Amino acid sequence: MEQSGRSDAFSLADRRILLIGVGGIGAEVAEALARRGAQLLCADVSAETAERVAAEHPGATAYRLDATDRAAVLALADEIGPVDALVVTVGANVRQRITDYTEADLDKVLALNLKAPFWAIQAFAPGMAERGRGSIVVFSSVRALTVEPGQSAYAAAKAGAVQLVRTAAAEFGPRGVRVNAVLPGVVETPLTKQIKASPDWYQAYATKGALGRWAQPEEIAGAVVFLTSDAASFISGTALTVDGGWTAVDGRFTPPLPAPKNPEPTPPDSRAPADPSPGSGAIH
Repeated sequence: MEQSGRSDAFSLADRRILLIGVGGIGAEVAEALARRGAQLLCADVSAETAERVAAEHPGATAYRLDATDRAAVLALADEIGPVDALVVTVGANVRQRITDYTEADLDKVLALNLKAPFWAIQAFAPGMAERGRGSIVVFSSVRALTVEPGQSAYAAAKAGAVQLVRTAAAEFGPRGVRVNAVLPGVVETPLTKQIKASPDWYQAYATKGALGRWAQPEEIAGAVVFLTSDAASFISGTALTVDGGWTAVDGRFTPPLPAPKNPEPTPPDSRAPADPSPGSGAIH
């Protein structure tokens, strides 16, 4: 059981946290975790990226890792030993219609968005369970909940990641391991450069959510700090949307509505009872 009685429930001091994928949002997650005192282990398919991010945080170590390679993930688990938390941010999208997808396209999207977190959980959750504690955070997407044309494989994989998280929470929860998913909305990252290059597309997404704008990567990182900390000690199997209200509202169209009416208050009728009793025909 995690120590929920700490003086600072959000502290990550002395916690070894492995991040798989430290580019884009992953780099901001690393920064946020380090500020809370975590000891970082930075893994990325790009050794240069892993080394650059690790160099920014004293005591951090870097590892080159293909997260879709089960043998490589298992080997890393053997190499680095116990971790207190695992964060998997890797992902990829191929935006095109179902009829245009190739087998290679489908394999790429499923491998990074579903197989990678699967292998990571398989490799690291058992060790956490043996020690009776641990937190795993997997990045999914609001596309697990809402779709549009061109998102078939990505949406399916991200929805699968949520169900993977729930199943892992059920399997490892009795031994003290929490597993949760973070579902970002639209975020300014290299993955969304294609959208930003189209002003109409970019603005349409900006106005889709309740907050009316895109997120910056650092705005997603706070959710990870929360879920890996003792502040979330009773949260598991949850899909936490960090989407600026994207899934809360239908932002595609705001219908014209009449201006609010503020009529003068009507004086009470002295001939009628001020508080009708039940059964009098009044609507309560």
